[in-house]
Amino acid sequence: MTSAVDSPVESRPTKDTAHQKAWYWYDWANSAYVTTTLTVLMAPYLTVIAKKAACPTLASDAACHTNLNVIGIPVDPGSLVFYVLTISTILSAIVLIFIGALADRSPKPVRLFAGFAWAGAAAASAMFLVSGNNWKLGVLLLVFANLCLGSSLVIYDSLLCRIAGPDERDRVSSRGWAWGYLGGGLLLALNLGLLTLDKQIGISQGMAVRISLLSAGLWWAVFTIIPVVGLRDLRGAAETPTGERAGVVGGSLRQLANTFRQLRSYPQTLLFLLAYLFFNDGIQTVISASSVYGAEELKFSSSQLIEIILLVQFVAFGGALLFGRLAQRFGAWRVVLNSLVLWTLVVAIAFFVPSGGFLIFAGLAVLIGIVLGGSQALSRSMYSQLIPRGREAEFFSLYQAMERGTSWFGTLVFGLVHQFTHSYRWAIIALIVFFAVGGLLLSRVRMREGIVAAGNEVPAVI
Repeated sequence: MTSAVDSPVESRPTKDTAHQKAWYWYDWANSAYVTTTLTVLMAPYLTVIAKKAACPTLASDAACHTNLNVIGIPVDPGSLVFYVLTISTILSAIVLIFIGALADRSPKPVRLFAGFAWAGAAAASAMFLVSGNNWKLGVLLLVFANLCLGSSLVIYDSLLCRIAGPDERDRVSSRGWAWGYLGGGLLLALNLGLLTLDKQIGISQGMAVRISLLSAGLWWAVFTIIPVVGLRDLRGAAETPTGERAGVVGGSLRQLANTFRQLRSYPQTLLFLLAYLFFNDGIQTVISASSVYGAEELKFSSSQLIEIILLVQFVAFGGALLFGRLAQRFGAWRVVLNSLVLWTLVVAIAFFVPSGGFLIFAGLAVLIGIVLGGSQALSRSMYSQLIPRGREAEFFSLYQAMERGTSWFGTLVFGLVHQFTHSYRWAIIALIVFFAVGGLLLSRVRMREGIVAAGNEVPAVI
């Protein structure tokens, strides 16, 4: 079956094109920030900074039961970072959707993408300045960097529809995620060396963490040059009508309002988004909470945490490629649905890992690595099949509001459960509901019907 709209790229699988090769590098670039900063270092580091501010006289490893005063609201220092991620996501839900509408009407989307990417990298680099008890600076930089990351990914993900045909997208998306895990893992390995040898080279553990945060921002900025240069000839999918150049913002707002009205015309796309909202909330919360869970509940050191995340990174590199091949044979929908069963198993095992149980947690990390990259990569390619042509960035903004590190309900639940129980174990087990509900909703998505309704070509295997 062919689409009623001419495809802008060849639909049959081919070797990587120049555009695809350049596109992969942004996964490599931003994954350094996602891995080193968001996944491993910033959450426990900001938690330590917040505890120093709330309980300045306590030892660093002692429990702090004094709340921070945040605009008159008492906040447990151990829950602060999860509330920050929640606020970041709520802002994203407002900002990113507008960014998507703006990007679809921009004649030079790659230039817009570059601006957001480099602004986020600058904020990530500035996290080097967070020290002492200055948790407020850390909060502001984290929120701004996450907003910029999400904004850049709205445009980046939408370009997948421009550089790959329907039968190529599972492969291209999976390779992008694989490159991301490889690049993020490489920088994390270098930072592990720095954190392990901090005393030998004459710096404190805090300074080693700050240098690692700086390195992630610089890595993000430098490697973004490759996709910006390699994709610079891509023009906007939708041309702004003559005489409306000065009204791009106003036109974007009108287009955005129209999107919400028309979303009801794509019930399978809407159902997929609802499913993704739940199961991605679970995935993202596991990712963002893993370092704090390991540090605070299981009492692992920073170097042990990085070793665990490194293991996840390099296993996920193979896992993403494996899931791409499985999707070619069984279809992305079935593969992702089965991966949610494994995610439920991951959360259940994590609840029972004893304090100091490093080897058990390492085994769990292998299972996480297998399902992590593949489930995210195939979700991206599946969604690309369900959105109408010429409005990719606009629809991907809805998707991206729930993407990396921007899930809000999961982090909110995790923070609240910890605040009321003072236990990260009960907080982690509460995440099972997200995978259960997400899997149930995904099982009801009729992919073929949704692809046809969006006016796209149906892949050979879905």
